[in-house]
Amino acid sequence: MTPALNFEPELLLKAQQIQVVFFDVDGVMTDGGLYFGEGGETIKRFNTLDGHGLKLLARVGITAVVITGRDSGALRMRLAALGIEHVHYGIEVKRPAAEQTLRALGLDWSQAAAMGDDWTDLAVMRRCALACAPPNAHDEVKAVSHHVTRARGGDGAVREVCDLLLVASGRYVGLLGEQAQ
Repeated sequence: MTPALNFEPELLLKAQQIQVVFFDVDGVMTDGGLYFGEGGETIKRFNTLDGHGLKLLARVGITAVVITGRDSGALRMRLAALGIEHVHYGIEVKRPAAEQTLRALGLDWSQAAAMGDDWTDLAVMRRCALACAPPNAHDEVKAVSHHVTRARGGDGAVREVCDLLLVASGRYVGLLGEQAQ
């Protein structure tokens, strides 16, 4: 089976050694909108393509980590359903949480990627070997990114980064072949 995806060779080289990916939530895994129910509860919309991509990363041994400034029942439920174990909620200064996770995993910045959309993500993104952003990200974030996805946050941007990492790892074609049988 020949995949339809193509990534620039330089981008694939940057992505080859990635073992951990730090993701923001609002604006990356969601469209960035904040929705509130009548009772004040937060309602979030997640994309199933992103969820499947995160599960595929786990299958190949790439750890997804979420560092987010917010916390909600909806978010906790979604991340638990995806099996994401490394999560930091209510974090405004994200670099210490990323460093703590890297130490816990026995990894360093050269093995890390990050995807964010706003200034609070910059300190992590600047240190990672691969920085990604959705096109709806702030201009300063896009300026430090090695890859700006075609898909917007909440509309498959996370899946695009997952696919990039799967292609770079050499596992994409095999996983695709398993699904096509």
